Amino acid sequence: MRIGIDLGGTKIEGVALDEHGRELARRRVATPRDQYDGTVQAIAGLVAWLEGTVGTRGTVGIGMPGAISPATGLVKNANSVWLNGRPLAQDLQVALGRRVRLANDANCFTLSEATDGAAAGAEVVFGVIAGTGTGGGVVVRGRVLTGPNAVAGEWGHNPLPWPGPDEWPGRPCYCGRSGCIETFLSGPGLSADHAAATGESLPAPDVAVRAAAGDAAARATLGRYEHRMARALAALINVLDPDVIVLGGGLSNLDRLYTSVPALWGAFVFSDRVDTRLVRARYGDASGVRGAAWLWAPGERDALA
Repeated sequence: MRIGIDLGGTKIEGVALDEHGRELARRRVATPRDQYDGTVQAIAGLVAWLEGTVGTRGTVGIGMPGAISPATGLVKNANSVWLNGRPLAQDLQVALGRRVRLANDANCFTLSEATDGAAAGAEVVFGVIAGTGTGGGVVVRGRVLTGPNAVAGEWGHNPLPWPGPDEWPGRPCYCGRSGCIETFLSGPGLSADHAAATGESLPAPDVAVRAAAGDAAARATLGRYEHRMARALAALINVLDPDVIVLGGGLSNLDRLYTSVPALWGAFVFSDRVDTRLVRARYGDASGVRGAAWLWAPGERDALA
């Protein structure tokens, strides 16, 4: 049995999967915000509940905001700031009495979709989460790539490629820079762009509803969004050349992205044709927790080293 844990800022979700990826049990609990020890205890309690419900012990993989620094072994870059600088991996191993694997939540999303989701069977997969933020992950031949700095796939904190005069230098990003892809392609980024163009503040889903109803200003906002996504993904294709790009997060529900973005990105990809596929995530919001479970391959030992 594999257990996956999705550690979010407001909730912690756990799932138990059998060897074929079938769901055996699932539970969600509130995240003890600003409480590091409470977060560790909540994860341990969730694992105990899943194992008690299914009646067997499992491997444990955990998707988390930020990453474990290869240099220090401590959490870095987490927007759940009470985790930063803490030895989360070591403390969870002690609490659970076994080795655990942790990965960035976008990496877990991508692994899920590359294993048995929308990109199953593809050799190189790039996963995009476009929601409150804009994250990314890379999976090659079924394995997550993290890199020596644990930042592989951090697509959202590169500058928007080929910016126009109205896009440069761009809005400030929480990372301390300006003009990051995240400031354009996240939900708040889309809303801010619509407000700048119209003076009207609307959440991203409402902009999409207005556009579908024929509102010209909302349609123009989505048009700008699609062109920016096409440029951002084209730059990614020029570097990684993935077989499949999988979209997740709230903005992945915009049906028009899957035709409009590939129609636009060819002008920016350094190739005579583009065979990369852009697809919607099969498992949606459940991909992160499923991918955490898939961090362990069949037969691997989970005993505390």
